[in-house]
Amino acid sequence: MRLIHLGNVVVDLVLTVGDLPVRGGDVIASSTTVTPGGGFNVMAAASRLGLTTLYAGPLGTGPFGDKARAALTAAGIEWLLPARAELDTGFVVTLVDSSGERTFVTSRGAEATLSSADLRRPDPDDVVYLSGYSLLHDSNRAALVPWLETIPADVQVFFDPGPLVADIPSTALEAVLARASWISCNAAEAEALTGLTDPATAAAAAGAAAVAAAALAARAGRGGVIPGNASIAPDPAPGVLVRIGSGGCLLAVRGEVVAVEGFAVDAVDLNGAGDAHAGAFLAGIAEGKEPVEAARWANAAAALAVTRRGPATGPSRSELEGFLREH
Repeated sequence: MRLIHLGNVVVDLVLTVGDLPVRGGDVIASSTTVTPGGGFNVMAAASRLGLTTLYAGPLGTGPFGDKARAALTAAGIEWLLPARAELDTGFVVTLVDSSGERTFVTSRGAEATLSSADLRRPDPDDVVYLSGYSLLHDSNRAALVPWLETIPADVQVFFDPGPLVADIPSTALEAVLARASWISCNAAEAEALTGLTDPATAAAAAGAAAVAAAALAARAGRGGVIPGNASIAPDPAPGVLVRIGSGGCLLAVRGEVVAVEGFAVDAVDLNGAGDAHAGAFLAGIAEGKEPVEAARWANAAAALAVTRRGPATGPSRSELEGFLREH
């Protein structure tokens, strides 16, 4: 199994502050780091745990693009597309306050220029990672939504709606939900996706929304139809992960919601915790773990990640297994 990542690799400009400035104000950062982030965080977390990982999105050629490619190479992650000669990779200004919470401002670059010509057919055993951020970019959305209808039904699709899920055009969101095998979000994102404040109820509702979207797609003649082959409908009941911080996560599979306990740690930086969780969950699923066991693995990876500063702080296999033995 390979992870084919179609999210956005960007560069994070991370500034640690005491408190966020008031509107029109200013604060002095106590530290500043420049590091690859966005989709890189998920891929790094999965790769460190042994999952073969490929980046299938665009990269730029300026200083940020150079930094992103160097980081991918160092992490053992292959990128599939030539760099965009006319563009640099985009960046995200991340403000980390005294509580460890993060606030973001994003500037788009080459990662927002995906086209249908860039997309390749995955192997049946692959898992494709899609981010809600990609669906906010007109070019990426126009390429990805029709492509999803053509990939083999055996290919798992892992969808991270992201914090701006409410801004994704409804037709695109429904198309991705209809094809999703896994949906992963935090409690706030689950509420934005479903309109429900209770995380457990939202987890169940997200799966039901995907079932409804798949039914609509089937009636419209879409969803799992492979050109030249028989019509194969994807599983209409995706698993749903809703992260609830130190409490762990809620896992909804086939309508049943299970609470998977988290780990209490002294958090210093919450940036990248969800990405570490996603990467570790996928690595666990790839090696045959049951969803509950993979979710516990993911909870442990996220707990370790928040004890370190920086966005790409997912643990190695030895670190993760040692942590679980101690807990």
